[in-house]
Amino acid sequence: MTTNKWSIHPVIVAAIAINICALALAVAWSGNETRMFTLLHEDGIVEWMQFLCFTVIAAMLAYVAIDRATRLPRSTLAVLGIAGISLVVALAAMEEISWFQRVLNVPSPEFFAVNNRQAEMNLHNLALGKGSIHKTILLKLIVLIGLVHNVVLPLLARSRPGIRRFVESLGLYLPPLTASFAYILLVILSNVLIDHPRKGELGELFGATHYLSTAFAAYVIGSNYDSPALIEHEVDARKVTVLFIMVMAFLVLMAWMLTSVSRMGAV
Repeated sequence: MTTNKWSIHPVIVAAIAINICALALAVAWSGNETRMFTLLHEDGIVEWMQFLCFTVIAAMLAYVAIDRATRLPRSTLAVLGIAGISLVVALAAMEEISWFQRVLNVPSPEFFAVNNRQAEMNLHNLALGKGSIHKTILLKLIVLIGLVHNVVLPLLARSRPGIRRFVESLGLYLPPLTASFAYILLVILSNVLIDHPRKGELGELFGATHYLSTAFAAYVIGSNYDSPALIEHEVDARKVTVLFIMVMAFLVLMAWMLTSVSRMGAV
């Protein structure tokens, strides 16, 4: 296991920087509907970035689960937990872009055309009363789980180490409080500073990059994590960290490029 001395992992710093830049763009462009459309609407920069982050998280966790299963065959429950998270995140990634429906220009089946709030092939926007499954159920559930995972459990674990051990035995991890508070603060600022019907997309982006960075720091590097990490030596961990920060920067570039391609295809 690595024994780095970082008070906050550089990958987490990079994620916070990306989120701050996204918020700054939203504030700067708030009076320009065309630019806000590019940033926040379907197939915009923020939505593509969410998809890319979720995809990388899912692939990373799948690899971590496979590696742990081969190296630590007794950690069956943890492996199943990590594999389960990978599957859930992969489904979230596909839901985010309606299972490539818009990319492939596939018409919606009648069921989704009638029952989906956006008339698209995804489950989270299915109508539920006057709202949708996402706004009526999932959003509230995400907020509750997010607060417990990012604030309540990490605070309790500071005085009760057994909580961290139990969480990690299930294949989960606890984010560092510094990262969690930065994430929550940015979500609050996006709701206070931005006046746009799709400003909630920013909060989803902040969550995607937050979990991308903290999951990498925990599972791959072993930062703020007591269970076996993917990288065991500190020198290798630092090299992989630099490479992953480069990957995160590349994801931002890809999100911007995919947005441009999507807009060209819609013309």
